Formats: sequence, C-alpha cells, structure tokens
Amino acid sequence: MEKKLTVDVCLSPYLYPVYHKEDQIVVIIDILRATSAMCTAFEHGVEKMIPVATVEEAQEYKKQGFMVGAERNGIALDGFDFGNSPYSYMTEQIKGQTIVISTTNGTQAIEAARNAYQVVIGAFTNITALCNWLVLQNRNVILLCSGWKNRFNLEDSLFAGAVTERLLKTNLFRTGDAALAVASLFEKAQQHPATFLHNSSHAERLAAMGLKEDIKYCLSLDKTKMIPVLEGKYLVKLV
Repeated sequence: MEKKLTVDVCLSPYLYPVYHKEDQIVVIIDILRATSAMCTAFEHGVEKMIPVATVEEAQEYKKQGFMVGAERNGIALDGFDFGNSPYSYMTEQIKGQTIVISTTNGTQAIEAARNAYQVVIGAFTNITALCNWLVLQNRNVILLCSGWKNRFNLEDSLFAGAVTERLLKTNLFRTGDAALAVASLFEKAQQHPATFLHNSSHAERLAAMGLKEDIKYCLSLDKTKMIPVLEGKYLVKLV
C-alpha cells in the first residue's frame, strides 16, 4: 500500500516548533487580513514584498525609502503607506515595486516558519490555485494559522479546514488530528461562512471599525491565481 502524504494544521505560531519538519511545505494563513492583502498585492502587480515581524524593522525600511504597510490590532499605523486591508493594495502605485509589510499576526507566522522547506501564502482569494499546486508537489503540508496574538482564531481555522477538505478529496493525503477537527468545522460552516464567523472575535473587531467590506472580500473565493512564496527575505510570485 502506497504511503500517503500528510496534511496537518498548526493552530498558532507559538506551536509551530512542535510541527516543524525539514521536508514539508508550510502554508501561512491570516485570513483577516494579512495573507489576503498579500495575495491582492501580487494580483495588482507588486514585484516583491518584505515581511517583517516588528514595527521597528518596518520603520527602518521606511527610512530607506521603501513603501511600507504596517498594522497593529487591526489599525493601520501612522507614518506608513498602507495598513493590511486588501483594498489598500488595489492600486497602480505598487506595480513593479518592492514593498514592506508588518502585521499583528501574519508576519509573525512567516517569521516562525522562515526555516521551513518552503513557505507559501494562502487565502480564500487564492484557494483553488493553492490547492492545485499543493497536490502537485508530493510533499507533506502544514497549514499554519496565524491566529490572534498566538491564540486560536476561527477564520484561519476555517480556511485550514477548507484546504484540508480539498486535499483529502484527492485521496493522496491523510490528516493529523487538528486537520481533521478543522475540516469538520469547515463542513459545518461552508454554506454560510460569513454568518458562521459573524461573532468571531476578530470579525467583531473589524466590523466595529467599519471594515465589513474587508471581511466580505477576505471570504471571497478565487480572486487571484497568485501564490506568494518566501525566497530569502522576500515574498515573490510563484512561477
């Protein structure tokens, strides 16, 4: 019997060291809103992105003349060019540019997984392209949820469940327990994900800030075929 590949889910960057293996692909997930924004930026022509974990690093790049997106606690920080709303990156201004991004959760997850075999960016907005690519790689997959300040969150887990379900349908993968759990979560929520997430903590935070359109966009399927991939310190378009 041919041994199957594994898809599993790490529910927080804090737990990533437990899941790290040298030969697996790590998919970074921060649905509301960092990974959705990153995919959008590449769809709108950005050349490279530099994800950094701290505001101080972002400030240093800003001093060097880079365009920089910086967000903490859902709020775009003063003195920078963007926050982490996908709509901020729907502009000709970024075409052909290298821009820097630092967010509360998503760039922390990238930092945690930086030494993985391969790190790619996932969102509902690129889910079909991502899953099709993962199937072709013949590698074990870890779906790394950025969560909220190292805690579990619902929207990242829902996306991880959606990817798990698609990979399992190929019959090439088996699951770990966390992947099995989030796949069950997605099965319950898939008909009306926005309704399911209505009372989630981060959706409530964004809605309170008048960002309901961001939430709607971030839950939309297949806005792009772009898959950002980490190469050294840069995110670039997977080719």
